[in-house]
Amino acid sequence: MTHFKRVFLIVMDSVGIGEAPDAADFGDEGCCTLGHIAGQVKLRLPTLLSLGLGNIVAPAPGLKAVEHPSGFYGRMAEASAAKDTTTGHWELMGVIRQCAPPTYPDGFPPKLIEEFASRIGRGVLGNMAASGTEIISELGQEHLRTGAVIVYTSADSVFQVAAHKDIVPLDELYCICRVARELTYGEYPVDRVIARPFAGNSQTGFTRTPERRDYSRPPPYNYLDALIEAEVSVTLVGKLDDIFAGRGYRRSLHTACNAETGGALMELKGTGTAGFCFANFIDFDMLYGHRNDVAGYARALNEFDSWLAGFLADWRTGDLLILTADHGNDPTTDSTDHSREFVPLLVYHSEPMGNTVIRSLGTRRTFADAGATVAACLGVLKPAELAGEGFCANICSSPPSEV
Repeated sequence: MTHFKRVFLIVMDSVGIGEAPDAADFGDEGCCTLGHIAGQVKLRLPTLLSLGLGNIVAPAPGLKAVEHPSGFYGRMAEASAAKDTTTGHWELMGVIRQCAPPTYPDGFPPKLIEEFASRIGRGVLGNMAASGTEIISELGQEHLRTGAVIVYTSADSVFQVAAHKDIVPLDELYCICRVARELTYGEYPVDRVIARPFAGNSQTGFTRTPERRDYSRPPPYNYLDALIEAEVSVTLVGKLDDIFAGRGYRRSLHTACNAETGGALMELKGTGTAGFCFANFIDFDMLYGHRNDVAGYARALNEFDSWLAGFLADWRTGDLLILTADHGNDPTTDSTDHSREFVPLLVYHSEPMGNTVIRSLGTRRTFADAGATVAACLGVLKPAELAGEGFCANICSSPPSEV
């Protein structure tokens, strides 16, 4: 038997809450995405604070603890040996990566680029670690002149291909990325190949368009697979169908921005369909963290909080919400890369609990505790090979049934 009919797990992409114990190993000492933003821009987060957000982040302007939060609160440390998007989401679903995925800070080897260019019938520009917005600004005009695609990478294990939509139609760009995906399974592996279409010109400026697609390495067996095997309905929202390489779900709503993701979740909430919904709000990281846009990040947080208030309105008995993140991305630092941080853990349901219930979930040793909790709350036996210790019993007025 299950304790909850439906579980929503929402990832606020890159909303870290303070340096992890091993932050120095990643060059991220002192990072605190949420706290540092609050120190520079006024945040209005009444909904998140009511759930307990201020109880788990270092004191900062506008981030105050509340005496009786409506949710359960804690923080999670990443156990995997990396801080990228793929690793974070896979760990949420029970997979701890002992070795960091390969990265290419000096660009990809000539052998790989030569084979890639030969296979796609186009030249290659760039081949360096770079900011996506900066490299299309720098090489966009040359791309328009030559038709050569722009290839770049980052601190993550990614092979990114940028092309103007008028020069390389979307269907061709996606085919090009599938070629890159095939070539990056062997000698020179990457976690993701990413299609980065853009538009504009050198006079008005080049801008990325929302038709991004990610082509991911298939993940190991994880909680999504276990849920599907147990015939639980799984819906992914955002970019997660790409992150999990088209596996582990019955339905995917592929959205391109926070507004689309929020709209899709509102519709799903209204259906009352039982099962698991796993969603990612991408704008925090994609639009603001990687661009060191503190004001934009703060605005997105305020907008998310307003959306969350509506999402939690008329919350149904039997529904469970888990809010977290996949890494940090402190926009107040010189770096535009992800940061090794604790991530928030906020949990909410409408079952009466009383003010004497212990609301703190403490510090979790791995993101996988979230996935283990999802499985337990939906009545699915934890597979022995997956990481994570669930906290379902901590958030229920009566212990969940044996699973």
